Amino acid sequence: MTLHYGLIGCGMMGHEHIANIRLLEDTQVSVIYEPNASMAASAAKNAPDAVMASSLEALLAHKPLDALVITSPNYLHVEQLEAITQRVDLPILCEKPLYTDQNDSHRIAQIKNTYKAPIWVAMEYRYMPPIARFIEQVSESTGGVKLLSIVEHRFPFLPKINNWNRFNAQTGGTFVEKCCHFFDLMRHILNSDPVRVMASAGQEVNHLTERYDGRSADIWDCGYVICDFANGARAMLELSMFAEGEPYQEKVHAVGHKGKLEALVPGPARFWPDKLGPAPTPKLITSPRHPKGPIVIEVPVDHAILGAGDHNGATYYQHQKFRDVVAGLGPVEVSLDDGAWAVRMGLAAQKSATTGQSVALTLF
Repeated sequence: MTLHYGLIGCGMMGHEHIANIRLLEDTQVSVIYEPNASMAASAAKNAPDAVMASSLEALLAHKPLDALVITSPNYLHVEQLEAITQRVDLPILCEKPLYTDQNDSHRIAQIKNTYKAPIWVAMEYRYMPPIARFIEQVSESTGGVKLLSIVEHRFPFLPKINNWNRFNAQTGGTFVEKCCHFFDLMRHILNSDPVRVMASAGQEVNHLTERYDGRSADIWDCGYVICDFANGARAMLELSMFAEGEPYQEKVHAVGHKGKLEALVPGPARFWPDKLGPAPTPKLITSPRHPKGPIVIEVPVDHAILGAGDHNGATYYQHQKFRDVVAGLGPVEVSLDDGAWAVRMGLAAQKSATTGQSVALTLF
């Protein structure tokens, strides 16, 4: 039986979702709502069998329809979720971040309490093959994580429709827009919730002279975040968005009394210069304290899957699991609570970096 998907918003990430849904068996993007004419035309080429809906309401009225994927700009997610939950009862995959304004947290809670169908928040980074292997092995390799460090050295923010990603008001800020992935990983790896967040960040290199409709871009491009967790573990994030010369875009390190585990993840293959040969292969490195000596394992990703997006195959593996949810064969692995925690941590980091003070987080 073919499962029919509807896409709400179809910019860069929407196109990545189309490419990965097409790789799955018995799935089809059947209807798309994208108000931007050029993006809609591009989406129609990539999903030629899909109906291009004129509105969200028209998309929700389309038949057949088995699941929804929200890939619109950040600031639209909450109102679109509310509109959907008032009209249909379908599984939803909602791109991160779940929301951008702390005042919207109660709206998410209302959706959680009233919507009967599954909602999965798209934290793709959990499903990058080297990160997934890291998560599987981290407890055994470290004996229990005491220190967790995540480093992302990458390229600047890409252009988006109407330049919406150049402004804190529309993104939630860099620590929400970009880094909610990493805060989700921290909670997931440590199996604990944060109690305090400290951050230092700013706009140092990128977008300094950019102005749109009379407004100066205010999105940050670098920073540090330190998080204390309820179980006593500590985690740190280091972000630089002017380091695209680095062969490994993400580096995740965990240390415990038994040893250290590392995951090295290259950036998008399409950005790797041909003159340098093949793009780097992801690696997993185990460094036990006794006996000393690192063990390096390569974690390659199938080329077809790698070529379907910029997230090291993660979007495909996420969609595999979400398809099981749609078919009634598997559970939601990234819940509304997970998505909300990632935003809470990002907003706390934004506040800490702005005020110079640490921010306490109470548990739900």
